[in-house]
Amino acid sequence: MDAADISDVVSEFVTLRRRGVNMLGLCPFHNEKTPSFTVSPAKGIFKCFGCGKGGNAVNFIMEHENLSYPEALKWLAKKYNIEVKEEEETEEQKQLKDERESLMIVSGYAQKYFTRFLWEENEGRTIGLSYFRERGFRDDILKKFELGFSPDGKTPFTEAAQKQGYKIEFLEKTGLTIVRDDWKRDRFAGRVMFPIHNLAGRVIGFGGRILKDDPKAAKYLNSPESEIYHKSKALYGIYQARREMARADKCYLVEGYTDVLSMHQAGITNVVASSGTALTSEQIRLIKRFTTNITIIYDGDEAGIKASMRGIDLVLEEGMNVKVLLLPDGEDPDSFAKQKGASGFQEYISENETDFIQFKTRLLLKTTENDPVAKARLISDVIRSVAVIPDTITRSVYIKECSKLLNVDEEVLYSEVRKQKRKQNEELRKKERREQVRDQRQKAEPQSQEPEIKPSEFLIEELEFLRFLLKHCNVVLFEEDGENPDETRNVKVGEFMVMELENDDLVPDNKLFRQVFNEVKANLDNEQFDPWKHFIYHPDTEVSKLATDLLSEKFIESKRWTKAGAYTEKEEEILDFLIPKIIYEYKLRKIKLMMEEIEKAIDVAAKENNFDHVIEEQSKYMNLKRVEKFLSEKLGSRAIN
Repeated sequence: MDAADISDVVSEFVTLRRRGVNMLGLCPFHNEKTPSFTVSPAKGIFKCFGCGKGGNAVNFIMEHENLSYPEALKWLAKKYNIEVKEEEETEEQKQLKDERESLMIVSGYAQKYFTRFLWEENEGRTIGLSYFRERGFRDDILKKFELGFSPDGKTPFTEAAQKQGYKIEFLEKTGLTIVRDDWKRDRFAGRVMFPIHNLAGRVIGFGGRILKDDPKAAKYLNSPESEIYHKSKALYGIYQARREMARADKCYLVEGYTDVLSMHQAGITNVVASSGTALTSEQIRLIKRFTTNITIIYDGDEAGIKASMRGIDLVLEEGMNVKVLLLPDGEDPDSFAKQKGASGFQEYISENETDFIQFKTRLLLKTTENDPVAKARLISDVIRSVAVIPDTITRSVYIKECSKLLNVDEEVLYSEVRKQKRKQNEELRKKERREQVRDQRQKAEPQSQEPEIKPSEFLIEELEFLRFLLKHCNVVLFEEDGENPDETRNVKVGEFMVMELENDDLVPDNKLFRQVFNEVKANLDNEQFDPWKHFIYHPDTEVSKLATDLLSEKFIESKRWTKAGAYTEKEEEILDFLIPKIIYEYKLRKIKLMMEEIEKAIDVAAKENNFDHVIEEQSKYMNLKRVEKFLSEKLGSRAIN
């Protein structure tokens, strides 16, 4: 916990920029165009004010990588080179591992097996390693991407994995082994292997290239979809490129595995590949975590041009700045990088990468010539791309550019954009309606699990009570007489707040509230107790998230006030005033809720002609009414708005 710097951990996956004492970035847990994801290095927490997710470094890894609490701790231990000593797992414990982690473990084993085979076995060296070296790849690049070789034959890999204790169930689910009744076969037999990593560097799938001539076999074969590998959400090379993408604030997108390897070898490391698939929104959002600037590099043939056109609109829709680079005809990034080298390739990029509007317009103008109908289609096609840009200013700049290039009046283009926007909005509304219907159906289905308690379901007074309890627990609130004459003792905030609720029996039934309250109470005499650290790093994820929500401060005093000489009192300076107010607010709310319940009980008893019960409940009500009046007078000006 002490070693895990929250900003360092989050920066593995999100590009952060400093803003005052905190750091800001785009939330990795929901799609957003304006950063609302805040990291507080001083507090050791993250908080997204858009989707509400928050917590410590462990919570972040748990949420982002879908790991359990101990698995997230192991991830952090590995990052900071901290040895984790643990007992050997029993067979029962192994069975309890969730399926996702089992698939990850099997994939990790497979990568190590293929890599070892490439470098240490005769077949791997003479076939696989020879192939890579003939392609001109250096050893350091092969090791950087953990490339390997899958031995030829029916089941050499499967047999080796089973001997090591890996179950056929998980070998089949990862797609490493094909199983048909009693028949088994290695999926990637006789292929050089390209492991596909997630952002954390764990292997989630593979690409395999065949080396022998076989017209019936696919040249490249990918892992099938699984619990851990979704082709539309993965980018080859993202793990190796993420830091340089953030540093250079730019990403190059290519098509294939060897394109990525060649560009890395040429010294261009902020490059990822879509692995031969059509570019998807999920892949673009993955890039957007690190940069909003993307250059799409495609082969200079007709297929490459069409592919670049398909991807442009998706990139624009995500609010990214997109450029296109077409290589000379007959070249691909792999061959061109080897031919030009780092400086030559970079020079070619800077001289030839084109803004998407210029690229698309000039490309389509070649096909229209003097055909007015074709030109009208061209204008609609270009404007359709402009219309998906979310930022209005950027959109207007592109409209001006189009007006000049196409020699069309700006107002005409604006009118076309408005038409396209209306069409897009209508499609969006239809999609939302479909999703609402689906959600309603899901809600109508019986729920098997108990609903979790979210911070939003607390009363505001409960949340504020807990926030003050955690934030100021160890602060001395006042002095009182001790047991002996002339003796005084300090009463701390935590002790006073706990005592006030317990004396009036007003601790709510809310499970999370009681857990936090009772743990504070149990540690009141513990001089080493740090509630901030205790609850932020709590092993119960719900408790940790609640603490993060309570301690996240969305609003910070502007420096303009202090520069102008204005002064605002800080909480710490007026706790003797605020703490009683918070407690009175809390008690008043609880009293009002109790009175509402009594009113309902009186109505029920009256309908049943149970007048003894009515009188009993009315007596309780009058007592609470007196307490309500007392608390209201005490409050005067309210502490919670």
